[in-house]
Amino acid sequence: MALHFQSLAELEVLCTHLYIGTDLTQRIEAEKALLELIDSPECLSKCQLLLEQGTTSYAQLLAATCLSKLISRVSPLPIEQRIDIRNYILNYVASQPKLAPFVIQALLQVIAKITKLGWFEVQKDQFVFREIIADVKKFLQGTVEHCIIGVIILSELTQEMNLVDYSRPSAKHRKIATSFRDTSLKDILVLACSLLKEVLAKPLNLQDQGQQNLVMQVLKLVLNCLNFDFIGSSADESADDLCTVQIPTTWRTIFLEPETLDLFFNLYHSLPPLLSQLALSCLVQFASTRRSLFSSPERAKYLGNLIKGVKRILENPQHWEFAPNSVHYLLTLWQRMVASVPFVKSTEPHLLDTYAPEITKAFITSRLESVAIVVRDNLDDPLDDTATVFQQLEQLCTVSRCEYEKTCTLLVQLFDQNAQNYQKLLHSASGITVDMAIQEGRLAWLVYLVGTVVGGRLTYTSTDEHDAMDGELSCRVFQLISLMDTGLPQCSNEKIELAILWFLDQFRKTYVGDQLQRTSKDVRLRSDVSRVPEKAWKIVQVYARMSEVLGITDDNHVLETFMTKIVTNLKYWGRCEPVISRTLQFLNDLSVGYILLKKLVKIDAVKFMLKNHTSEHFPFLGISDSYSLSDFRCRTTFYTALTRLLMVDLGEDEDEFENFMLPLTVSFETVLQIFSNNFKQEDVKRMLIGLARDLRGIAFALNTKTSYTMLFDWMYPTYIPILQRAVEQWYGEPACTTPILKLMAELMQNRSQRLNFDVSSPNGILLFREASKMICTYGNQILSLGSLSKDQIYPMKLKGISICYSALKSALCGNYVSFGVFKLYGDNHFDNVLQAFVKMLLSVSHSDLLQYRKLSQSYYPLLECLTQDHMSFVTNLEPPVLLYVLTSVSEGLSTLDTVVSSSCCTSLDYIVTYLFKHIAKEGRKPLRCREAAQAGQRLLHFMQQNPEVLQQMMSVLMNTIVFEDCRNQWSVSRPLLGLILLNAKYFSELRASLINSQPLPKQEVLAQCFRNLMEGVEQNLSVKNRDRFTQNLSVFRRDVAEALRSDGSTEPCSLDMMS
Repeated sequence: MALHFQSLAELEVLCTHLYIGTDLTQRIEAEKALLELIDSPECLSKCQLLLEQGTTSYAQLLAATCLSKLISRVSPLPIEQRIDIRNYILNYVASQPKLAPFVIQALLQVIAKITKLGWFEVQKDQFVFREIIADVKKFLQGTVEHCIIGVIILSELTQEMNLVDYSRPSAKHRKIATSFRDTSLKDILVLACSLLKEVLAKPLNLQDQGQQNLVMQVLKLVLNCLNFDFIGSSADESADDLCTVQIPTTWRTIFLEPETLDLFFNLYHSLPPLLSQLALSCLVQFASTRRSLFSSPERAKYLGNLIKGVKRILENPQHWEFAPNSVHYLLTLWQRMVASVPFVKSTEPHLLDTYAPEITKAFITSRLESVAIVVRDNLDDPLDDTATVFQQLEQLCTVSRCEYEKTCTLLVQLFDQNAQNYQKLLHSASGITVDMAIQEGRLAWLVYLVGTVVGGRLTYTSTDEHDAMDGELSCRVFQLISLMDTGLPQCSNEKIELAILWFLDQFRKTYVGDQLQRTSKDVRLRSDVSRVPEKAWKIVQVYARMSEVLGITDDNHVLETFMTKIVTNLKYWGRCEPVISRTLQFLNDLSVGYILLKKLVKIDAVKFMLKNHTSEHFPFLGISDSYSLSDFRCRTTFYTALTRLLMVDLGEDEDEFENFMLPLTVSFETVLQIFSNNFKQEDVKRMLIGLARDLRGIAFALNTKTSYTMLFDWMYPTYIPILQRAVEQWYGEPACTTPILKLMAELMQNRSQRLNFDVSSPNGILLFREASKMICTYGNQILSLGSLSKDQIYPMKLKGISICYSALKSALCGNYVSFGVFKLYGDNHFDNVLQAFVKMLLSVSHSDLLQYRKLSQSYYPLLECLTQDHMSFVTNLEPPVLLYVLTSVSEGLSTLDTVVSSSCCTSLDYIVTYLFKHIAKEGRKPLRCREAAQAGQRLLHFMQQNPEVLQQMMSVLMNTIVFEDCRNQWSVSRPLLGLILLNAKYFSELRASLINSQPLPKQEVLAQCFRNLMEGVEQNLSVKNRDRFTQNLSVFRRDVAEALRSDGSTEPCSLDMMS
C-alpha cells in the first residue's frame, strides 16, 4: 500500500507489528515501511499525526524514531525546519509531561541531536540552537514532571555531545564537544548540584515515585557531566582500569569546596540502593580527578575528605546489603593506595599503616555480621556470587598485608571463636538449623579471608614473622578440612568446601610451586637455623607451627594433603557441579609444573586415581540421567590433569598406557555392542558424550609423538567409526556433536610436532581421511536442518561449523599431510572436505560470519591457510562463490577484531601476490605449467569482470590508514602495495579525492605525502620492496594525520571511499 494512502489506524497497526509483534515476517515488513516513511515527503506530517492523534505510546515512539533518523541525515534539513521541530517537541512534552518514559526519552534525544548538529549554526547573528539551556530553566520552574523533563534534556544533550558518530568527521565532533565543554558544561553541573542540595534540604519522601525519579535523573546528569571526554582521549569503557578524569581548570572552585564531596556522601547514606549506587559512581569520578588540578596542600585536604567519607561507608555494617557494587570501587581505591606505598617519596606521613588495617577490619566484620541477616531474612547470599567475591578478595589481599599483625590477630581470634561454636553445634543433639547455617556461613567467609591474606604475600613485602603468622592461620584451616572430611557425607556444606578450595589454591600459589622448591631436609628445629639455606628460611617459617600441630613439615606433606582432599571431594561431592569443577581446576593447576608433577606421582592418592578412574570410585564420571549433560564438561579437565600425571613415568610403556585406558576401552566396547544390537540408545549417547570429553582431555595432555601415537593406535581403526556414526545419527543435537567435533579438532592439532609420524607411517593421511569424513558428514547433515531462528542458529549450526573450520585449519597448517598425494592417487577425501567447507560457508550470511566471534576466528585463519597453500582451489571456485569469499575478506578488513582483520590482510596479500605474479609471467615467456597458467587466467578474468572488488578493498585499507586507529599497520601495509601496483589508476583517483577535499594550503602538503609514500618503491613485490613500502607507509600515516589536524578554521573531510 502506498504510504500517502495510509490512515492513522494503518500506521498504528504498523507500530504494533514493529515494537510488540511476534510474527517475524510482519516485523520485517514493518521495518521496510518505516524506511519508506522516512524517505517520504509526507514524513513530517505523518509524525505530527502520530504524535497528536496516536492512541498508543508505540505510535509516538515511531514518530520520534522517524524524526531522529530524519535529522541525522548527512544532508541536513533547512535550519528553519529544524528550529520548528525542536520548538514543536518542547511544547509537546511540556503539554504532556506524563507520556511513557521511553517516548519522552526518544523525543528528547531528537532535541539533543538537533542541538549538537546545529551547535555552530547562526541566524541573525545568534547561535540559535544554543538557546536550549535557557529553555530548560523554564521546565525547572514547573511541576516535578516538568523538572524531570528538563533534567533529562540536559542529560541527553550531555551524552549526545560526548557521543562519537563515526559516520561524520571526528574533528567536527571534537570541535562541537570542546565548545560545549567550555560554554555550557560547568553551568549544567552547577545547576545539577544545586538541585541535589535542594532535595537534601527538605525531608526526603522516598515513597514519592516522582521525587525519587527526579533524584535519579539529576544523579545521572551529574555522572554524565563527570564522564565527559574532556580532552578527546576516548577512554576504553570496557576496561576495568579507572581512568584519570581530566577536569578543566575552570572547575577548580567546585572541587575545592568540601561541601561538594559531602553532598554526594550524604546522598549515598540517605538514598535507597538503586540511587545510592549512582551517588557512589559520581564519587568514583571525583576520586579519579587529575592530580594537577590541585596544589599539594589542596590535594591533601581533598583526599582527606574523600577518605573520611569512604571510611564512614565501610563502618556501616549494613551497607554490604544496600550497595554491593560499591565495595568494588572502594577496595580498588584502597588497593591502589596501599600498593603505591613503596613509591611514596613525600616526607609527610601517609597514615595508611593506621587506616588500612581499619579498612580490612571493617570488611571482615561487616561480612561476618551480614551472615545472620542473610539467613534470618532469607536474602540473596553474597557468597553465591563467587565472581564478585573473588574480585573483592583479590583487591583486599593487598590492603590486608599492610600492618599484617593486626589483621592476623583479628582473624585468629574470630576463627577460633567461630570454630568452637561450630563444634558445639555439631556435637549438640538438637542442632538448630538456623544457627548452624549462620555458623557455616561465617566459617566460609573466614576461610575465604584466610586464603586471601595468605595469597597477599605475593603482592606485598613480607617478613619472617608474617610467614609464621600465615602458618598460624593455615593450621586452623587444615584442621577444619580434617574436621569436615571426617563427617562426610552427613556433615557437608558446599559454601565451606568452595571456600576451602579457594584457600588451598592461594596457599599453593604462595608456598607450593616450582619457584619455591627445596628439599624436606630444609626444615629444622627453630633453634637450629644455621644450616638452613637463606633462600629457604622464609618458606620454612610457615611450616614451623604446622609441623607442631599437624605434622606438616614441608610442601611434600602439603601436596599429600592436597591430593587427599581432591580424592575425597571427587568421591563424595559427585552430584555437586560447583565443588567438582573447582576441585578439578585445582588439580589441573597442580599438574602444570614439572617439578610438582615429579613429586605428585609418588603420592598414594595419585597412584589410586591413575588406577581407578571409574564411576565406581568417582561418581561424577557416571552417565545416569541425574547428571546434566553440561556437567560432563569437567571430565575434560580431569583427564587432562590425570594424563599429565601419567606422562611423568610413561615413556614408551604401551602396557601402562593400555591399563590406563582400560575403563574407556570397556565403555567403547559397550557402545559398540549396543550399536550393533540396536538397543535403547539414550544411554549410548550420554556414554559417547562422556567418552569424547575424556578423550579430548587425554589428547590435550599428550604432547609427544610417542604418547600421541599410542592414543592414535588405540582409537584407530576400532573406535573412530563409532564417533563417525554418532555424528551422522545425532547431527541435530549439539550436546552430542560438539564434544565429538572438538575431540576431532584436538586430534588434528600438531602441538609440539606430536603428529610428525615416522616416514613409514601413513597415520597422518589416515587421520586426515577420518577428519574429512566427519566434517563432510556433519556439513551435509547440518544443512538439511533448513533455516533456523536467530536464537537457534549459533548453538544448532554455526558453533559446529566453527569447530569444523578450526579442525580443517589445524590439518592444513599442521605439516603432517602431503595434500598433493590425494589427487595423485585418486583419493577424493581432500576435495570432499573443501567442497563441504564451501557448502557450509554459503549457508552462513556475511553478518553472521563477523557477528559470532568464534566463527570468525576459525573461518578467517582457515581462509588464510587456503590462500597461502591452495590457491588452485580458490581460483577454481565458481564466480559467485569467489565473490562471496572476497566480500567476506573485504568486510573483515574493517572489523575491530585484530585477529580477523590481520588474517584478512594476509589472505588478501596472498591473492594479490598470486595475481601479480601471474600477470608478470604472462608478459614474458610461455608458462611451462599449463594448469597453473589456466588458474591464474581464471582469477585475472574474474578480477577484470569485477574490478570493484579490489578497488573496494583498497578503499577500506586507505581509510584505515588515514582516518582510523590502525592497530595492525604492518599487516595492512603488505596487501596495500600489491593493490596499488594492480590498480594504479584507481589509486590516483583516491589520492586526488583526498587532496581536492582539503583547502588549498593543505593540498600541496598532502600531495607531497603521497609522493613520499611511493618514493624508492619499485614495481615488484619482493620482500625488500615490501619492507621499503611498509616504512614509507608508517611515515605517510603520521604526516597525513598531522596535515589533516584541524586548525580551527577547517574540518577534514573523509574520503568517499566506502560507497
